[in-house]
Amino acid sequence: MTVLRRGVAGPAVAGLVVLLGGMATASGWLDWSKLGRWLRPNAGLIITFAVAAALLAKAVLRAVRRGPERKPARALSWWVVAAAAAVVTGVAWAATTWLLREADRAADPPAARVEAIKTGLGTAAGAAGVFALLLAVRRQWHQELSSAATELDAAEKRVTELYTKAVEQLGSAQAPVRLGGLYALERVAQNNPDQRQTIVNVLCAYLRMPYQLPSDPPAEGTDEQLVATHRERIQEREVRLTAQGILANHLYTGYRKTPVPTFWRDIDLDLTGAALIDFDLTSCTVHNANFQSATFTGETIFTFALFTMYANFRAATFINIARFVGTTFIGHVDFESATFTSHVYFESATFDEGVPEEVARFLPESADSEAAEQVNPPS
Repeated sequence: MTVLRRGVAGPAVAGLVVLLGGMATASGWLDWSKLGRWLRPNAGLIITFAVAAALLAKAVLRAVRRGPERKPARALSWWVVAAAAAVVTGVAWAATTWLLREADRAADPPAARVEAIKTGLGTAAGAAGVFALLLAVRRQWHQELSSAATELDAAEKRVTELYTKAVEQLGSAQAPVRLGGLYALERVAQNNPDQRQTIVNVLCAYLRMPYQLPSDPPAEGTDEQLVATHRERIQEREVRLTAQGILANHLYTGYRKTPVPTFWRDIDLDLTGAALIDFDLTSCTVHNANFQSATFTGETIFTFALFTMYANFRAATFINIARFVGTTFIGHVDFESATFTSHVYFESATFDEGVPEEVARFLPESADSEAAEQVNPPS
């Protein structure tokens, strides 16, 4: 929708005044020498009316330039109407007075005075028309703002409905329905940047829910209830892997100087106590990350990941290989009480605030704070 932009009214009015002045001069209606002789003794009065007109125009334009507020537009103040009437009256009086003085010098003063009065009234009508035009612009402006606000409300309502429906799908007992809810949330977040952190919070909350990995498949002849439970756990694992994949896909920056269009900037992850499976944030960028007491099952990969703020791995458990190769920790990082049950790799990892003591024990004695090597965990 086309809406008047700030900074347009001033140049438009100035251009209109110059155009009208040029047309009046070209048609011979305006004699600049006579106008100058009249202006000198009436300069104070003219300045007074000019200031009044400028203040009135500024008040109207400020009313026109109001942003798309949700509140109803205010009615025009009485003083604005009174000031407009005063300006119109003053313009009519000034124009008529000047024309009557000029008529007294004409060859036929009575006829000239009649024409002067007609012209003065026409000038008053023109001044009133200018303010009527400003009021029409104001009304059109408010109509456009109202329409824009209505469209915004409709868009927000639609996003809310999609979000609510997707969250309801996550609570379904059927795994395919939960998968549909995840992809619906992803679509909403991709199309609405202001909803991304909220939807990431929902995905993280889902992953924080208690979950038990499936064991070996039941033998033939096993109770149907056990078979159904095993099948549900396998399906739930796929749902969780999908949620992890959505996070990883949208935290992946590609080339960090030119992030890919699917990258979600400044995202915080709260996966406290989550059960994470084959968690992979390769080349991803995270703002704040909280993995406190999380359990990482399978191979965990943070290769070339970037943590721009706080990274909390306190009391986290890594049940298989953990890779932090080339990982960059710009802010504070906490590995206190973290447990590594297999190999851990910190080769070329960077810690801007210094290597944590819990990580330093894995580093070779010759390594500095920006490099680490593959080390077997202590027995």
